[in-house]
This record gives sequence, structure tokens and C-alpha cells, in this order.
Amino acid sequence: MIEVRDLIKQYDDRVAVNKISFSVKKGEILGFLGPNGAGKSTTMKILSGFMPASAGSAKINGYDVEKEALQAKASIGYLPENPPVYMAMAVEEYLVFAARLHGVHKTKANTAARDAMDKCGITDVRHRLIGNLSKGYRQRVGLAQAIAHNPPVLILDEPTVGLDPKQIIEIRNLIRSLGGEHTIILSTHILPEVQATCGRVVVIDHGTVVAEDTLDGIAARMQSNVRVTLGLQKNPEDVLAKLQAVQGVTALSKTSKNEGEPFTVHVECAKGFDVRSDLAKICVSADLGLLTLNQEKLSLEDAFVRLITVDENTKEL
Repeated sequence: MIEVRDLIKQYDDRVAVNKISFSVKKGEILGFLGPNGAGKSTTMKILSGFMPASAGSAKINGYDVEKEALQAKASIGYLPENPPVYMAMAVEEYLVFAARLHGVHKTKANTAARDAMDKCGITDVRHRLIGNLSKGYRQRVGLAQAIAHNPPVLILDEPTVGLDPKQIIEIRNLIRSLGGEHTIILSTHILPEVQATCGRVVVIDHGTVVAEDTLDGIAARMQSNVRVTLGLQKNPEDVLAKLQAVQGVTALSKTSKNEGEPFTVHVECAKGFDVRSDLAKICVSADLGLLTLNQEKLSLEDAFVRLITVDENTKEL
């Protein structure tokens, strides 16, 4: 339903999108996840026909977004980060207008608007001016305009930014309800957003795809390491080299001691190695006062941070 191949967007000497490739199947909700400035919105604007790519190709519903722009745009419902609503229009009036802009025949536009309002839960405010609605309701109106012409593909760019917790939950539930009937690509920098709504995720950083999988798949791949945390009464500085030399240890860091708190050492070890006994022996032999020894797998948040953390010297400028 969505096919992106080697997409590039370059501004003079800055590469905003660098050879991105991914696909979205019919009825799927794909999370397009990455930190601010990663190139997400640029990619969404290219897919929606808002701006051209420098190179590569993108197809929506089988139509090339550059060569068959009108057909591709007709297949899309687009909700940018700031909803494209007219504050001086009433909700139903605006949605009829939006449906007509999308090519819905005037005899069917009223029905299309009503259907969109029902799906988005805004029928009760249909006669109110959009400018008098809360931000959450305006977001719903923006989503309603995106589905008013019943497009096969929805492109949603940061759909819950600026909403309160209750509104966020409502919008996420709404997006989930639209899956299956529509193919959805949801662009966001918020990990819980993807966890709550998407079945698969593409992670982008500095204009490049760094992972593409289900959330569980990414977590399993990144959780190859296990973290052991040591709590010590005395400064472990003199034995850090010994701890680092334990077979299976891949990384080690010490945090500074705060008043009334123990020294903390974080040790990461490769999957398949249980280093707890060796670490404990070193600490006890050095009389460091071993208070705690905890082992945990990396969380999904840790996995995400690892995916988007690169050496400063390798970042695209």
C-alpha cells in the first residue's frame, strides 16, 4: 500500500533524509519513530506530495507520488502536526468543505462529513465553531477531515502533540479503531505512542533507518545485553579495571556518590554470561561493602535510546 525506496531529501549541504526504504501493508498501522530532527516530518511531507524528494521513489496505493501526484494525493488522508482547520467555520460545515476539496461529490459530501464525525466522536459539536473547541476536539476535527473522503491511506504526523493525558488516550484509541479499514503511518518521537497503537515500527535517526521490526523484535534484538547494578559502601575506583576484565563484561560505568547514598556501578554483560558471582567476589575481596547486586534486562526505552545514540562525529550535519 505504501512503498518507499531509497528516498533522499537534501538541502544544499545538509541531508535531511538519506536513502530511506520501507513498506506498509494494507490495513497495517506503522509507527515511524525517531527523535526530533530525525527527518520524520520531511518524509511525511514527501509522501503526502507537499514537497518533492531529491532522489528515490515513493508509491501510495500503487501511484508514484511524483509522477502520478493527483492519484496518489487522492489516496491519502493527511493530518500534519498542526491540524489544517479553519477556526471561523463550524465543524460540520468545515468537514463538508474538506470532503468537497477531496473530490467527494456534493450529493455525498454531507453523508461523508457525518460518517467522519461519527468515527471521530465529534457529532455532538458539529454546529460549534472550530475556534471555540478545545485542542483535543480540534485534533479530532483534523483527523475527521483526513478521513472524510474515505482514503485507503492515512498519514498522521505527531497526532497527539500538545494534548492532555485524557485526550492522548482518546486519540490513540481512535487511531487504533481506524486500523484495518485504513493503512496508517504514524510519525512520532514518543515511544508510548507507538506501543499503544502500532504493530510494527520503523526507527529513523539522522535521516537514516536504523531499525525496522515489531516492537518486540526490536526489543529482543537490542536486549542482547544484561545490566548488573552494584551498590557499594566504598569507592570502587581501584577495582574498576578488574571488574571490566571479567569475562562477558562489555561495558562499565560508575556514578558519583550522593550524600547518604552508596556508590553505584553499572555493568553490562553479553547475553549468555552470568557475571554476578565474579563481580561479587571482587567487591568482597576488596572490602568495598557490597550492599546490593541487581540484574535486569534492558527496557524498551533503553533499546530505543541505543538505536538513536550514535557517535557525535558520525552525525549528519
